[in-house]
Amino acid sequence: MDHARRRLVVSAVSSTALLALAGAWAQPSHTATAQPELSDAAGLVDGDETGRLEEATALFTNRATENRVRTISVLEALLQSVTDLLDERNHGTRDMARLHVLAAKLASEAGWHRFDLSRHAEAVRFWIGGLHSTHELGDVDTGAGLLSDLAYQASWRSRPATAADLLRRALSRARHPAAQPLLQLRLARALAALGDRKGTLRALTAAENLLGTPAADPIPSWCSRHSTADVAVDSGQALLDLGDTRRAHQLIREGQGELPPARIKTYGVFQTCQARSYLELGEPEQTAAAATEALDLALRIGAPRCVKLVCDLTPAFEPFASAQGVPELLARTGPSP
Repeated sequence: MDHARRRLVVSAVSSTALLALAGAWAQPSHTATAQPELSDAAGLVDGDETGRLEEATALFTNRATENRVRTISVLEALLQSVTDLLDERNHGTRDMARLHVLAAKLASEAGWHRFDLSRHAEAVRFWIGGLHSTHELGDVDTGAGLLSDLAYQASWRSRPATAADLLRRALSRARHPAAQPLLQLRLARALAALGDRKGTLRALTAAENLLGTPAADPIPSWCSRHSTADVAVDSGQALLDLGDTRRAHQLIREGQGELPPARIKTYGVFQTCQARSYLELGEPEQTAAAATEALDLALRIGAPRCVKLVCDLTPAFEPFASAQGVPELLARTGPSP
């Protein structure tokens, strides 16, 4: 990382600057270099510092969601070590590439941790730092994933136009078939929030048709968990924004049923979506039950942004204040006295 990059990573980033950065990324101007797999570390000789960093990164990024809140300080220390080695600029081409792979992976993890804590400016800076490393590698698929993370955050913060622009740029260059459906799903969510029914349905159809497309190359890690469960729930959320409540509710319920237990944070988000769909259907008791479960999960895994997702539902409970489970939920999510 040079000093210009450091200034970019530590400065505030506006939507305009973010879109300009994404536009520059979308212009193919870098020759891709061979990307080493983290598993290469197994054959490295003792004393190889990069190899030890690879092994530690693999160990601490493969933890269950509930345990990651306890290891984030380790991941950030690893990222600092990788950054320091990159700053030295006295490594061979292959080692520099390996370090950039680590920098992108660790920056992505750190960004998601900050995002879960609702520390959004810090999340952006980590993700942009990772984007620079993918540019150095010529790794457009991992770069597209980081743009997708920035877009997801923009949608979360009610900036769907920014999210849609970022996702269109990511789609313009992402090559791996596994990346395309996830990007299309997130684009559908952004377009639904903008009220673009035609564009939303087109993106949902593309996501469904592209899911499971065979590929010769390994699946990028950022979309390796993407499945039909995500397609169902994200489609349901998009349709909910478009007012197709019953179909949305059905899809969200189906997607929840397919989600593996290991994806507990995603399940919590899905459960909040389910609560919202129950609320739209005028079923406050089931809404309260789903929202309470989502709240318990968010508190257990240390994800304040997911707690906020539940809290944002509570104003809509006012007409149902006496329904079963609603007073208890309001007592937990309402403002402190």
